[in-house]
Amino acid sequence: MSQAAQPAVIAIVGPTASGKSALALRVAQAVDAEIVSTDSMQAYRGMNIGTAKPTKAEQAQVPHHFIDTLDPSDDYTAGQFERDALKFLEDYFTSHDVAILVGGSGLYLKAVSDGFDDLPATPPKVRAKFETMRNEQGLSALVDLLKKQDPSYAANVDLENPQRVQRALEAIETSGKRFSDMRAAQAKARPFHVHRILLHPERQALYERINARVAAMIEAGLEQEVRGLYPLKSLNALQTVGYQEFFDHFDGKCTRQQAIDKIKQHTRNYAKRQFTWFKKQDGYKKFTLEKEDDVLRHLRDQMNV
Repeated sequence: MSQAAQPAVIAIVGPTASGKSALALRVAQAVDAEIVSTDSMQAYRGMNIGTAKPTKAEQAQVPHHFIDTLDPSDDYTAGQFERDALKFLEDYFTSHDVAILVGGSGLYLKAVSDGFDDLPATPPKVRAKFETMRNEQGLSALVDLLKKQDPSYAANVDLENPQRVQRALEAIETSGKRFSDMRAAQAKARPFHVHRILLHPERQALYERINARVAAMIEAGLEQEVRGLYPLKSLNALQTVGYQEFFDHFDGKCTRQQAIDKIKQHTRNYAKRQFTWFKKQDGYKKFTLEKEDDVLRHLRDQMNV
């Protein structure tokens, strides 16, 4: 492809196991671009198998950014990602025309493409309050409180993601405003054009892919990876599918097979929530798994190259 008239970002999104990473590699090679991960979990070091992180071989084919940049103990928000990713892209576009954004974390991608309002910093006392509440009463208590304080945001956020739920409550407590009111009402101007691609497989086909992926993760050593992270199990970064289920198994709360079955179930549930999220986003061109060539043709037409 020839040089684009304006810097461009190709955003490739979709539910987990929908084939985003493979498509991103193919598109990146076709347009001579590098990949920016918008997956909030793939940024954490040591969480490789459970987050379906691109392999070393895949990363060698095309440079990937924002992978293995954080320790599990690090607190990191979509707002911080917005600042870091925009700074990266500013430098990147001095020598490149196109970047690929790929990942299943809708908030991270929205942060780059559309932006958020500046959210208040959380005082340590406020953070400690909600961490204590979660540890003593469980995530469900935080979810119930969020539904009461900001039903609009609760209807859209992943309520099984402790980081998202707690961050919203912290912002509400700190500012006195609803979290949904603090988020940008309209997209911020960006110095690049965003081409939005949504992978939207048929649901039963996706569920079969999820089951196969989980089986492959187990074969690749997911249980051993999680066991190595067991001492860190209370950290926010590890309150996620694929890790919590094995932590419960190690604690004697379920059998190994039950843990594996729960990973499959919870991943399917997560994919369903992702479907709901992306359905509400505007401007995405929808493709099925079998239409990779159509994606490339569409991008060539849209980018006039």
